[in-house]
Amino acid sequence: MKPQLAQAFLAASDGYPPDRVVADPTLNEVFVAECRSRNLHVSVAELNRALLNLRKAGALTGLPRSKRTHFKDQDDYRFAAEIAVRFLERRDQISLDSIICDPDRAAEFDELAARIEPNYAPLQYRWAALSLRKAGNLSPEIAARILPPTRVLNLQVDQLDRNGLPAEQGLYLFFDAEELLYVGETENIRTRIKKHLDHSDNKGLARWMWEFGTNALNLEIQILDAETNTRARKALELELIRSRQPVFNVKR
Repeated sequence: MKPQLAQAFLAASDGYPPDRVVADPTLNEVFVAECRSRNLHVSVAELNRALLNLRKAGALTGLPRSKRTHFKDQDDYRFAAEIAVRFLERRDQISLDSIICDPDRAAEFDELAARIEPNYAPLQYRWAALSLRKAGNLSPEIAARILPPTRVLNLQVDQLDRNGLPAEQGLYLFFDAEELLYVGETENIRTRIKKHLDHSDNKGLARWMWEFGTNALNLEIQILDAETNTRARKALELELIRSRQPVFNVKR
């Protein structure tokens, strides 16, 4: 498989490196077609993963220097890409490579990022996530490794069904298109979120909602196992505050 895979990559890459061929929907379509023409009929996700592994194994060395990929406006949607990839990592317990390699998961990632900061191309969101990882800004969070949530929800606040929110314990994160605003923990998510939206007891978040409304406000909910004790839940909250530095949390 390796020789055919390398040949397919060279025929499809247009001078770009493997991660660009995997992340770019247009180049990836050509790459998959080249693979099929060489009788490689495993799934697209497997082909993409095999290509990345081929690069990691050093099997693509000796090629001409690859073209660079750079988007000058990446700052505008980098945060949206980070939120989207961290959501899928937490929800499905998977890596960024697994997201980018699988067309269905990659499309869901694109949709999530575009909902937070719209009007950019899938390649731009995906490349922003890859750039974040390369810069060391997408390290797995300790909280997710030690005590992963049982469910993770990503919601737009202005479309919330308040009474439909889970009444279970967990963590919640308020954010807009540019930054994480507030992280909290609670034994009853429904009650706590209602309190925030009626009149948040966090003054900074309350002022933000009064000034900007909820049209641009998003909410991530991380539901924890029913056996999680209060001490563990608070420790998870503190770890998220430490690692993510939300704007309106008091530093502890």
